[in-house]
Amino acid sequence: MDYEYVPLRLPSNVDRLTANAQLTIQAEYGGWELARVRLYADGTRQVMLRRRVTNDTMPGLST
Repeated sequence: MDYEYVPLRLPSNVDRLTANAQLTIQAEYGGWELARVRLYADGTRQVMLRRRVTNDTMPGLST
């Protein structure tokens, strides 16, 4: 399976609950899933989201 990835950097002033809400919205509406989270000593988080790459075309559109 092929995946596309998008890195996000969350600043240290974003608490865990807010980060969870933001990532939940991305997962629900964008089809993203959590691939990795890194917490740095300064409090920032680096989040890697991924989703499957599909080659589906929209009905009624020619390619």
